[in-house]
Amino acid sequence: MDTEVKLFLNHLIIEKGLADNTISAYRNDLQFFLHFLTGKGISNLGQVKKTDVMDYLLELKNKGISARSHARHLVSIRQLYRFLILEGRLAEDPSLNISFPKTWQKLPHVLSYSQVEALLAQPDETTLGIRDKAMLELLYATGLRVSELIDLTVNAVNLEAGFLLCKGKGSKERLVPIGTSARECVKKYCATARLQLLKDTRKEVLFVNRFGNKLSRQGFWKILKEYALQAGIQQTITPHTLRHSFATHLLENGADLRSVQAMLGHASISTTQIYTHVSMEKIKELYFKHHPRA
Repeated sequence: MDTEVKLFLNHLIIEKGLADNTISAYRNDLQFFLHFLTGKGISNLGQVKKTDVMDYLLELKNKGISARSHARHLVSIRQLYRFLILEGRLAEDPSLNISFPKTWQKLPHVLSYSQVEALLAQPDETTLGIRDKAMLELLYATGLRVSELIDLTVNAVNLEAGFLLCKGKGSKERLVPIGTSARECVKKYCATARLQLLKDTRKEVLFVNRFGNKLSRQGFWKILKEYALQAGIQQTITPHTLRHSFATHLLENGADLRSVQAMLGHASISTTQIYTHVSMEKIKELYFKHHPRA
């Protein structure tokens, strides 16, 4: 069974070009599934019945796994069997006609305009402060994922024309405009702080750490949390919070959904529609706060 899973994961890496985090999620889900099958005495994926898959999903539920994670495990199993059928290794998919669990759609946490302003005002004029200001401004100005931000190269950012070329999920490229404030901060960083951090070395990556190497996801998250604390933001904040805020603030100010979808790099418009719900919550809040008969 391990051989089939390895073939499937190689297919996702080589032919689908999925991100490392996505591959890791598939690998972990399927390892849990194989472990469950081994415990039932099943040594071949072709022996698996629909009842076996349902028993596995029931075990996940009994362990307290959320409905969202429950659904992800089922997707992983279905994708594995779909691949093996297309490759001619199996004839039937035991996961067919198994319903996905109902999930409540959790609205993303969004910063207010004043919170964003407070956050962006925190970095100082030190070398690291200039770098951090450029990263925060660029993240809020473009809605990039944190992995996309730290993977940016110098050549991918055209400050004169005001756009950047981003490689997102599945290695899909997209152009994203950059606002004036972010452009000026990145220009300042490139002309001063970046040169000081590189210490006469050459790197293609745009943002580097204090040692002149590529910044890590964890490193950026730590920076963001420290500035959020300084800005007096009480709720939990992640790099994705700025992405959510970028999309919501655009829609609140009249941007159309398709344009926001393109800038975020969403494959489906349904993924972007979550932000219309967030905007509606804001509208309702304003209505009940200001309407005389609300």
